[in-house]
Amino acid sequence: MNKKRFFKYKNLSLLILLFLTACIENAPMDSLSPAGPYARQIDDLFWLTFWIAVGVFFIVQGALIFSVFYFRDMPGKPEPKQIHGNNILELTWTIIPILILAAIAVPTVRTIFDLAREPEGALKIEVIGHQWWFEYKYPDYGITTANVLVIPADTPVRLEMWSNDVLHNYWVPKLNGKRYLVPGQKTYLNLQADSPDEFWAQCGEYCGLSHSKMRGRVLSLNQKDFENWVNNQKLNANKDLAEGSLAEEGQQVYLNAGCTQCHVINGVWDVQGDRIAPNLTHFANRNVFAGAALKNNKENLTKWLANPAEIKPGTFMPNLELTEKEIEALIAYLGTLK
Repeated sequence: MNKKRFFKYKNLSLLILLFLTACIENAPMDSLSPAGPYARQIDDLFWLTFWIAVGVFFIVQGALIFSVFYFRDMPGKPEPKQIHGNNILELTWTIIPILILAAIAVPTVRTIFDLAREPEGALKIEVIGHQWWFEYKYPDYGITTANVLVIPADTPVRLEMWSNDVLHNYWVPKLNGKRYLVPGQKTYLNLQADSPDEFWAQCGEYCGLSHSKMRGRVLSLNQKDFENWVNNQKLNANKDLAEGSLAEEGQQVYLNAGCTQCHVINGVWDVQGDRIAPNLTHFANRNVFAGAALKNNKENLTKWLANPAEIKPGTFMPNLELTEKEIEALIAYLGTLK
């Protein structure tokens, strides 16, 4: 097969794959499956604009096809009547686009203002972007966590966001549109989930080597479960581990191997101040880690602790040259952080 034919089939295959992606069901990043009122407002606006565009397309293409055949040149057929200078026609096809644009612009502007308005009684959460993970702070409860944003279902949430380094973008497609996280500047985003569920989030702005692995989760819980989660998050980590246990050995690895330079564990090592890495106090309760790029299980933790940069290029987490035994002990200790 020559090179020209190869690229022809390659492009055709890519085009087929592109169309097949539209057949995926229950896609976690599907922005056309809204699961909350803010996402539904965006979805309603999209479909309004889409169907107006479809109508314009068929009218224009229909007029074009009609003109091609009706006014085609034929022997003995007189030249069509010229319409240049027809004020009524020119005024008509000037007014029609204005009306179409108004039909799109008015609901668009209204939706933008509705999405930006702070809802009454909203739960306030701070979102800080880091390379390459999201940090969440609940000022009303004194809670700090990472990777998994936990919210009460059917309750408005007001996110106050900024970046700790470069430009980031917070995007939970099923709950709202994108919003930038800017260094030195606060931006705001409203979220609300209809019911308890888990939603995927993603940084929507290129921010470095591991931008594609800067992910997140939004977990909505019913009110009782959310209150239980809050109460648990307020607790410090257990320092009293069984003497001589693998978990106790892991705690010593955490305290002595350099982990404390970046990670806080409340009640064990809770030196205050800005940190460049996630708070680990309740690490075992999060189903993902490493910027939500990996599932929280022993296999992934082993790979991560052995060589973080291999999993996430450009990560600021250094390779601490831990032995297999130290990694096993550290994983056992992390499993106690609930």
